[in-house]
Amino acid sequence: MIAGLATLTAACGGGHHHQAAPDGTPSSALSSASGVASSAVPAVSSPTSSAAVSSAAASSATTSGAGSSSAAPLTTAAPTKASVTPTPSKSASAKPAPKPTPVKPPPAPPVGGASGADVLAGTNCQIFPADNYWHADIASLPVDPRSAAWLNAMGASTRKLHPDFGPSGDPKNPYGIPVTVVPASQKLVPVTFQYADESDKILYPLGPNTLIEGGANSGGDMHAIMVTSDCQLFETWDTTFNQATSGWTAGSGAHWLLSSDALRNLGTSADAAGLPILPGLLRYDEVKSGHVDHAIRFTTNVTSDAYLWPARHEAGSQTNENLYPPMGARFRLKADFNIKTFSAQAQTVLKAMQTYGLVLADNGSPWYFQGTADNAWPDALIEALKTIPASVFEAVNTSGLEISVNSGAAR
Repeated sequence: MIAGLATLTAACGGGHHHQAAPDGTPSSALSSASGVASSAVPAVSSPTSSAAVSSAAASSATTSGAGSSSAAPLTTAAPTKASVTPTPSKSASAKPAPKPTPVKPPPAPPVGGASGADVLAGTNCQIFPADNYWHADIASLPVDPRSAAWLNAMGASTRKLHPDFGPSGDPKNPYGIPVTVVPASQKLVPVTFQYADESDKILYPLGPNTLIEGGANSGGDMHAIMVTSDCQLFETWDTTFNQATSGWTAGSGAHWLLSSDALRNLGTSADAAGLPILPGLLRYDEVKSGHVDHAIRFTTNVTSDAYLWPARHEAGSQTNENLYPPMGARFRLKADFNIKTFSAQAQTVLKAMQTYGLVLADNGSPWYFQGTADNAWPDALIEALKTIPASVFEAVNTSGLEISVNSGAAR
């Protein structure tokens, strides 16, 4: 990203890629040089009605699908960001995916979700248990001794936060990562993965109403986040529909049970850190309610080739994790930062950053943090959040939260 360009949105990254472009160098230049191109499908119309809706913008998702009968996926606006070249982890090799197997349905979740503290709009699904890492209060954790070095590597002294979501100028296609609440009638389909060795080789609830980040022809990250009625989470990256074969392809894919703290096997997911994307997305309905109950995912452009629990994967170019932040590093807005001068909704977001913090989850533009695609995001809130200096954050030592290396449950 070129600092100061208001129109450039984050390169929040695909699930396998290694280093983002240096600041000021479009990441698309990396993609061209590497010879790894993103898949794309011809532009198509949207279906007549949208059974799947964005988690916080159901009405806008439905409106965007009116008046057409094509079976291609619904899309959101393509931001002016450049995507980062995807590469597999060091131990992975791209092999044809075995025949997918259906997912065994989990027990039905309790009404209102597992704890009711962070329920996804339009569902009864708690976004991971209340004791999960994403919900852990880090306000009193010690500062990581590498904090100053990591902030220096991310250019914190001269940068400000950048919300990677909000109005795009096209009411049908807001910026951000959309969430599809999958209807019970949605058929599960096989997906061909570029990085099958690191993907969950199961059937996915992709269909004509699936919302895709940036759009099918965006050339960007094209994440698809899907939540089923029985609270299963499916996420794919570089998601495309091939009209010639009537089949779906993706760079990678991952699956979680929202009622469980279990972590996936080591490897990437739909983001570079191997973490789920959904729990780290800021959602307007929760901001409007006055309480955000989780950490927020964000990106930076230069990372180390290491990762911290509960991350499962690295995607960095630097070997010294004492100088460059690893995937999974967690940052907290300093307690003495005065938030009282901000609006009530901005204070809600800033309180979450002080209590739960930011989690480094992908390579991309420095200090860009992600939220859902939703027309309801107020311009004034977006602009206010852009004024927060990155220098008022500090890295925290989260090692004391870990109970088990293979569980996201936190102390």
